[in-house]
Amino acid sequence: MTEPTENNCALIALDWGTSSLRCYRFDAHGGVAERRGHPWGIMNLPVVDGAAANPVLAFRSALEAACGDWMAAAPDAPLIAAGMVGSKQGWREAPYLTVPLAPDRIGRKLLRIETGLSRPLYIVPGLLQVSTLPNVMRGEETQVIGALQQWRDDELLIGLPGTHSKWVRVTHGRIQHFDTFMTGEVYGALSAHTILGRTMHKPDAPDDAAFMRGARVAQSAEGQAGVLSNIFSCRTLGLTGELEPQAQPDYLSGLLIGHEIAALKGMASHHPQRIGLIGDPALCRRYQLALELYGMGPVSVAEQATEAGLWTLAQHADLVG
Repeated sequence: MTEPTENNCALIALDWGTSSLRCYRFDAHGGVAERRGHPWGIMNLPVVDGAAANPVLAFRSALEAACGDWMAAAPDAPLIAAGMVGSKQGWREAPYLTVPLAPDRIGRKLLRIETGLSRPLYIVPGLLQVSTLPNVMRGEETQVIGALQQWRDDELLIGLPGTHSKWVRVTHGRIQHFDTFMTGEVYGALSAHTILGRTMHKPDAPDDAAFMRGARVAQSAEGQAGVLSNIFSCRTLGLTGELEPQAQPDYLSGLLIGHEIAALKGMASHHPQRIGLIGDPALCRRYQLALELYGMGPVSVAEQATEAGLWTLAQHADLVG
């Protein structure tokens, strides 16, 4: 790791979410010279005197603590941030852009705010899908843009598994449509706050067999009853001795992800040229298993999509060469 200087710090980029702040120092060629992570998401900012009356102070303090030395060493390096920092609960709300749209339009619509630290911060806007049931994303658009630097297919379906899984359709380089599934959050709530969790034991290692058993439910005759009915089988299979307590968490995970993939497949008008995944490797592996079970493979997994997206957006905004 090299010390930050004006020569090797062309951009300071932030992935600022709800629970964490990740910082990247880029060199002039778009390579990441240094990474840092802090637990200072927008809901967990450092305690600063006066922050209750002026939350901007807390954001400024977090930014300075996270990468103040980078800023001091490279006074001309621009600052860019993506994620929930641009939400209503963030530093300043960055307006949503409506889809469909070309990705480079996002970089031309960055929100500039004054930080009080001798340079502005450029915040990436989120995306809005206007419909009877509207949809939004904030932060994932940056990862999608990063993945598009790796995948140039005319027809793409990009999945971002997580607390709120996103599925983004890209046609000829344009973001056309996206769907959200609250699979991860529902899994957490069911495991921790319902009777299903009472008989579960955390396994020592992932149980692929239990996961795949759950993933197959949505394509079975019983799956016609829907996910709200099917989830109760996590308890009943345990009561009848067919599912060990250690297998129940993975079974429930597979059941929920299976229903997500079945719904996704049902909504598709045709099979895309490529299905890509972005996110935690272990979770992407599970989604890959479920996608292939439902005949939606093969699947590619993007690497360093966030970093690539932040640099690309900075290029689109003419912040870097």
